[in-house]
Amino acid sequence: MLDLKRQYQPLHEELLEAVGHVLETQQFILGEPVAAFEQAAAKRVGVAHAIGCSSGTDALWLALTAAGVSPGMAVVTTPFSFFASVSSILRAGATPVLADIEAATFNLDPTAVEAVLEGPRGADVRAILPVHLFGQCADWYSFVRIEVEHKLALIEDAAQAWGAEWNGVKAGALGDAAAFSFYPTKNLSACGDAGMVTTDSDKLDERARMLRQHGMRRRYYHDEMGWNTRMDGFQAALLQVKLKYVDGWNEARRKLATRYHELFTAAGLAEPGTCPIHGVILPQEVPGSRHVWHQYVIRTVRRNTLREFLTARGIGSEIFYPVPLHLQDALKGLGYVQGSFPQAERAAREVLALPMFPELREDEQQAVVSAIAEFLS
Repeated sequence: MLDLKRQYQPLHEELLEAVGHVLETQQFILGEPVAAFEQAAAKRVGVAHAIGCSSGTDALWLALTAAGVSPGMAVVTTPFSFFASVSSILRAGATPVLADIEAATFNLDPTAVEAVLEGPRGADVRAILPVHLFGQCADWYSFVRIEVEHKLALIEDAAQAWGAEWNGVKAGALGDAAAFSFYPTKNLSACGDAGMVTTDSDKLDERARMLRQHGMRRRYYHDEMGWNTRMDGFQAALLQVKLKYVDGWNEARRKLATRYHELFTAAGLAEPGTCPIHGVILPQEVPGSRHVWHQYVIRTVRRNTLREFLTARGIGSEIFYPVPLHLQDALKGLGYVQGSFPQAERAAREVLALPMFPELREDEQQAVVSAIAEFLS
């Protein structure tokens, strides 16, 4: 599914040198390594500010809280995402309100969001948290229109979307603020946990920096309840090295996605539309979007049996996500039930992520598609 050693080996000396510099300077928490990475990352995304923190989950909480999300408010997001998309809203003291996804992209559906805003749950909504799922930006023009009409904040969950674009604008520069994850599996990955908030707002930047250090603007003077969510110098130094290469890695992912498309089509396995019958539905890059293919996710009816078949042949795969958030035991209190979000529930039954990383070889892709063809035959 993922071989991190293939990425590490060519960077071995550079990464060791970066770690050695941190050991030599002893700037283990924040300090020059973090500041340098923040500056480089902000420039790459195209924003005024980047705030390094300890994880993508913390980045979501920082972005929401810095943007003014607080108890008594509600935030609309998707039921088809990683748990942190909802738990970060709860951690900010707000109420998550869910809306269904688009079948073609798996991203939050703007039409469904509008329906929520016009319904009984919409009265307290003060922000929308679209997720750029699997490396493709949500339909941002539609969300900006909703933001203006309803006077809401727009926060990007860009955890899986470093380098993605919407009509030439980078993920992380689209909303009022954005949250990135640098978890080791991500396109731009740390050697441990790390995250980042990006924003053009001086006010959000200042508040996020205060919140990540226990609510301190001055040492040992706490203005409000923050948290310890600082980025460490080692992760920043390692990310600074990898930042030089990530554009090339993303381009490699795009070529791999094109090759998967060609192989599935040549094998006669690709079906049109969004609902699989006998073959597989291939993921789509929608007009205006530049997909960075964090995951290559197909849809198929006999998903679980197919995964067992691939595993038996030594082929990795993963299910993102087997249980939509509204059906998670920990979130029963949100008041949703089976059938609340048909598109998210169907996706959870059908999606399967195939091996996708920049160093994946053509013969390995051929083996994946050949195995799926054997299964479907």
